Formats: sequence, C-alpha cells, structure tokens
Amino acid sequence: MNTSNRVLLNTLDAQATNDGDGVRIHRVGGQALNQVLDPFLMIDEINSDDAADYIGGFPEHPHRGFETITYMKAGRMRHRDHMGNEGVISAGGVQWMTAGRGVMHSEMPEQESGLLQGFQLWLNLPAASKMKPAAYCDLQSRDIAEVNLSEGGQVRAIAGDIEVNGEAVSGSVPGLSDPLSTQAVMLDVWLSAGEQVNIGFKAENPAWVYVYEGSLQLQADGDLQRRQMGLFSKGEILPLQGGAVGARALVLSGRPLKEPIVQYGPFVMNSSAEIEQAFIDYRSNQLAI
Repeated sequence: MNTSNRVLLNTLDAQATNDGDGVRIHRVGGQALNQVLDPFLMIDEINSDDAADYIGGFPEHPHRGFETITYMKAGRMRHRDHMGNEGVISAGGVQWMTAGRGVMHSEMPEQESGLLQGFQLWLNLPAASKMKPAAYCDLQSRDIAEVNLSEGGQVRAIAGDIEVNGEAVSGSVPGLSDPLSTQAVMLDVWLSAGEQVNIGFKAENPAWVYVYEGSLQLQADGDLQRRQMGLFSKGEILPLQGGAVGARALVLSGRPLKEPIVQYGPFVMNSSAEIEQAFIDYRSNQLAI
C-alpha cells in the first residue's frame, strides 16, 4: 500500500526574548503565528547554565482558556497553583496543566546554579472547553513511554497515539480522549548522525518539528537547523534523519481549531469581550474558582 510522506512547507526561527521575572528564552509564537501553529500558540525554550538568565523564574500569574505543557530536559522547576498542587519537575519530566476557566500558579527554578533546559508550550482549547474546570497532571521521566531505535536514537511519546517505524505507541499524558480534544501529539526525538526514523500519526493534522540540538536532514527540502521550527504538510509518515552531529527535536501535531483567537497576556479566548471578562474576574478574585 502506498503511503504519503509529509514534506516541509515553511520554517520559523525562534526569537530571543524575556518572560517572567527576566527569564531569557527563545520563542516561536506570537499573535501573528496563531493561525500558523493552530492549535498550538507558542513554544518557549530555556537553555542556560548562567543562573542570572533564569533564577527569577515565573512568579504567581494567571491563565485562562488554554493548556500549558512544561517539559524539562535539565535542572528542576517547582510548580505551585491555587488548587493546592505542588511538585518539582526534573529532567525528563512533564507537567500538563489545563487552565480552563482559570489558574493562578507559579513556576520557579529549584536550583541556584547549573544548567536549566526545558520547554513550555501553550496549547489552545476549543471554545466549548475554555471555561472547563482547571486540571493538573505531573509525570516523572520514568512515566514517559519510550521507543529505542536500532542505531542508538530514541523517541519519547509524551502525548498522542503514534507509530514509530511501524510500531504503535501511546503517549503518556492521560485525559486527551475528550471528543473536543485538540488531538495533541508531542514527541521528543533523538537521532544519531545519519539515523532515520519514520513517525506516523493522524494524517489529516499538520505537524511541526522544533530542533533544539544538532540538525535534521530533509532530503530535497534541505536541512532544519537548531532553533528552527519546520511546518510540515499533512501525510501519513513524517520521515526524519539526523544531521552531521545528530539531532534532538520536539515533534508536535494537533487538530486545527479554526476558531477566532484573541490573546492578551496570559488569557486566550475567542472574543475581546471574553478577554475583558477575564480581567474583570482576575481583579475581583473570581478567575480561579
């Protein structure tokens, strides 16, 4: 049976910026890219061994209308929220938080020196789910499903039902079977130099690949370099190959919501009126109830 391969359509470069209390990050996102990344809103990368770049962390702040996904690669981050959840995410661990109607939370580095490396992604919620109750899921590295490749590489399946070289794998994060779900896929792919892997998931959904170390060879499409995100077409197979020094990359996919997006700071809704209401609720301490 013939299968269609996804092809690279466009590339986006991560931009250096600051967030939280002066934390230095590289970001792919912003309102101009909301429709391009739909249902994702942005991806932030932290990667520094200089404590001055991250020690301020992200003191308490609100969210409404979307989900945050925090994935640590090195170092530790402590989460606290108004629901009483508290935990430390260490290397390889994931925190998946549904802000829904509203969350007040903080994310603070649990270290004063050494390498801090990780990612935070914002994943939109459908209009019908934006005011659902807030929820929280914490997974340690040992809880993440992994597939070891024959040449030393690995695929970590954080979310989504996928195939890796024909082998079925289910992602680790529970609670994504809601019929209104964005059908999110999130993978961490490690490839040695020249190593190849074929990854399959819902052919009708687009895919994005963010390279955070090394580079990927994409045959006729050229290379995807560090801190570049590639937007790929629909298709049954996403073929990836490690570059000269191998590659480490996040692979993302999801069902585009194709709904209006109005974002202002930490709130992502479908209309300006809903954003105004979020601020009214926040100022009157009614956001996270």
